[in-house]
Amino acid sequence: MESHKRILGILYIISGALQMIFIFGLSMFISTVLAFAMREVDPGQEVIIELITSIFQFLPAVIIIFFSIPAIIAGIGLLYKQSWALVMALILGCFKLFSFPIGTALGVYTIWVYVEQNKQSKETL
Repeated sequence: MESHKRILGILYIISGALQMIFIFGLSMFISTVLAFAMREVDPGQEVIIELITSIFQFLPAVIIIFFSIPAIIAGIGLLYKQSWALVMALILGCFKLFSFPIGTALGVYTIWVYVEQNKQSKETL
């Protein structure tokens, strides 16, 4: 079971890092598109574009803080065999179930590792 926890930890670190890279890239792309759009709009519509720009600058930070960084922390915790890390990975895995297809596979694998760990814990009692 320890090998599955190690694999799960590596997968969480990789998924968190890739998610951060993707979000940064998408944020830069959207900011560039909105900068070009800002030059083409009428002066009365600039307020709307500025509002949209501020939302798209804030939203990626929220996603990174609530999903990417905790995934990396859970992965590191799993690699260092921390007791809290599997529970944190389970919570994140439930959120990842909605991210089809890779996140769904990672979420199902996380749930399976958690269930197997609990089976082993009950058998030793």
